[in-house]
Amino acid sequence: MAKKKTAPAPKKPGADAGPATLKDLLNPEVLGKLKAQADSLKEEERSRLEAEREQAEAARRAEQKRLDNDFGHLLENSKQDWRNFK
Repeated sequence: MAKKKTAPAPKKPGADAGPATLKDLLNPEVLGKLKAQADSLKEEERSRLEAEREQAEAARRAEQKRLDNDFGHLLENSKQDWRNFK
């Protein structure tokens, strides 16, 4: 039985044949400025998140230190099997 021949796939049109995109219409200088601004905004967001994380970590450490000095908290959260320490 002979194999059927498939039709070749149609060729994709080049970038010039499609509709113009905003990137094509913008001046490269303006596009560079926009990319630089986007990068700076991403860096500011990253530094803001890092500062928030550090602040939360400092608050957690301060709360843990406060709880370590609270005898009632230590007594409630300690193991009650004192025979291991005799």
